[in-house]
Amino acid sequence: MTAAISDSDPAPQPSPSAAAAAAADPASLRPGAIILARHGEPALSRKCRISATQYRDWWARYEDGGLLAGQTPPPELVAAAQGAGAIYASTRLRARETAAAVADGREVMVDALFIEAPLPPPEFPDWFRLPPKYWGVVARFWWHVFNHHEGQETRLQAEARAEQAARTLMARATTGEDVLVFAHGYFNHMVGGRLKAAGWRLAHNQGFKYWSQRRYEKR
Repeated sequence: MTAAISDSDPAPQPSPSAAAAAAADPASLRPGAIILARHGEPALSRKCRISATQYRDWWARYEDGGLLAGQTPPPELVAAAQGAGAIYASTRLRARETAAAVADGREVMVDALFIEAPLPPPEFPDWFRLPPKYWGVVARFWWHVFNHHEGQETRLQAEARAEQAARTLMARATTGEDVLVFAHGYFNHMVGGRLKAAGWRLAHNQGFKYWSQRRYEKR
């Protein structure tokens, strides 16, 4: 697997077949699809009840951790990778391991541009405990509505990063080949919103579960 940062990538080049089609009729070259995939199931268990303070530690370990062993990528996602002209992944281990499991030796461009938006929980008393899944909902609400970021990335900063990510993917898709990204649930949602605003439609939607994909096509 090779790493590359999007702002230093060389200008995307169309495949020989796409280039030939464009030379014959430039209007015939339509952008490829952009496929936003979520990583597989992480190894860190969510089956616990913890305080807000403990959730900060839990999220830090989640961010550093990889996938639960023994998972098999869905065939539809493998097929999407086989048909993609470019494959990206977040720098987080769970995203990189997902890409490695699906891409079958293909080059994967690893880029911090696609990491998840932060999830710092609000200051709740230690007696108040929730499973990590629900702390994620609470933390996202506080981050999104009240700009609670604890010195991490703010909502406005994440929105600007999502815009940059969308522009990077749209530029790559101009070659006429599909672009596949292995990233994270909420940030994929943010990028998808930017794609829709730019005139892309959600043509195939598997939601935000592990190993899912959401395919966007230019209208």
